[in-house]
Amino acid sequence: MNRPLRHIAIFCGLLMLALLIRTNWLQYAEREELATHEHNRRVKITQFATPRGDIIVGGKAITGSKLVEGTDFKYQRTFKQGPMYAPVTGYASQAQGMSLLEKTYDSILSGQDERFAFRHAKDILTGEERRAGGVVTTIDPKAQEAAYKGLTDLDARGAVVALEPATGKVLALVSTPSYDPSVFAGNSFKEGDKFQALVDEKSKPLANRPLRETFPPGSTFKILTAAAALEHGVVSDVDAKTDAVSPYPLPLSSSRISSEAGDATCNKASMKTAMQYSCNNVFLDAALKVGDEGMRETAEKFGFNEDVYSDDFGDMLASKSLYPEELDKPGTALTGMGQGSLTSTPMQMAMVTAALANNGKLMQPYIVDRLIGPDLSTLEEHEPQLKSQAVSEETAKKVQEMMEFTAAEGSAKRALIDGVTVGGKTGTAQRGDDVSKEVPYGWFVSYGKNPDGQAVAVAVFIDPTAMDISRSDISGGGLGGPIARSVMQSVLQK
Repeated sequence: MNRPLRHIAIFCGLLMLALLIRTNWLQYAEREELATHEHNRRVKITQFATPRGDIIVGGKAITGSKLVEGTDFKYQRTFKQGPMYAPVTGYASQAQGMSLLEKTYDSILSGQDERFAFRHAKDILTGEERRAGGVVTTIDPKAQEAAYKGLTDLDARGAVVALEPATGKVLALVSTPSYDPSVFAGNSFKEGDKFQALVDEKSKPLANRPLRETFPPGSTFKILTAAAALEHGVVSDVDAKTDAVSPYPLPLSSSRISSEAGDATCNKASMKTAMQYSCNNVFLDAALKVGDEGMRETAEKFGFNEDVYSDDFGDMLASKSLYPEELDKPGTALTGMGQGSLTSTPMQMAMVTAALANNGKLMQPYIVDRLIGPDLSTLEEHEPQLKSQAVSEETAKKVQEMMEFTAAEGSAKRALIDGVTVGGKTGTAQRGDDVSKEVPYGWFVSYGKNPDGQAVAVAVFIDPTAMDISRSDISGGGLGGPIARSVMQSVLQK
């Protein structure tokens, strides 16, 4: 054999060897990954081969399955009150994939969880169809409905989160505008077009605002600033006058910051009065005195700068709320009133409020109460977990005193409920470089406590960009207060 042919033969042999090695690698080393890959059509066929298990709210299924013909996918997902529950369920589409609870607990809902192996073997012998498990949520249907109605009645882009302070249970999780997951649950081109239309929609109906989007929290952050000032000894008596002048001279700047309540009311006001009237100067000064390290330390104890959910919660992971690193003096001062480069999800501000209402104990939020098998037996049950002691009980009770005074005598009156102890704080957050042109966000945080100890904490976020409303009418108390009140009533006055 001459040299060129020998080289060609060796080259071809090497190619064959590489092909054999790759084939064996795929069959053994990557077999499991390929077998379960989301883009493997056989995986999708298996996912939709039998009726899908249900996601349950208040003892009732809010999902279902229907038999379809003319496709490899035998069953199609259906949703009850889809737009209201979409931020909880996510979608399970034959063409678009899955999200949120549908994705995180797909093995349970599709009946493929390894814990069902014995039952499936029995079903094969008896000829019965494979049955799936279910996901029982912590959502309170009345709270979810109150939150959704409140936002849709305003025709607002927004979010509501309600938590049970003592346990971390998520009682409501709402985002508007929303979408109906049933609309694109199938596999046709028409449904694909509908999904793309939602993607392209300017109002972002597919966005999960409570968990996935961050905004400046505005004056609602003042409850955390107050907690930081008390924890670090900057303030000891919330009724004592401060030396914070109004308008407040921002350090290293020619800017002077006033408050809507007026300089006469806010000048050297006590922290309690400053909370009542949302005086910027007192909280700017408090943050500056605590310092960026102290403010960041307290913020992180409330959950800033870290994931809200652990990896066990899969696609329910929330975006991080950020208290920035290495702030200068003006930047630190601005965070005291919830502005500057500070950002928060609505979930995070609900966590801050819940922790303060729970005497400083921050509980890990959770939305799944338990997982159940096809026979309704419990596979897993969530146990409440303490995330941190964010602040001392003494500090938390002083902030409660100020928030309750703000609800009784100040800007949070719209949340008051007869027979219920209510604490609240309004917020209007500026955005953009030119605040005179950009419409501000509206925020409202509150908690309610019954005499028997039952409690709920609520965060309401409103983006009034698309609303038919004058700029002067945009306020967290006016827009968000009634929604928070309705949600609290639905939980505490059944």
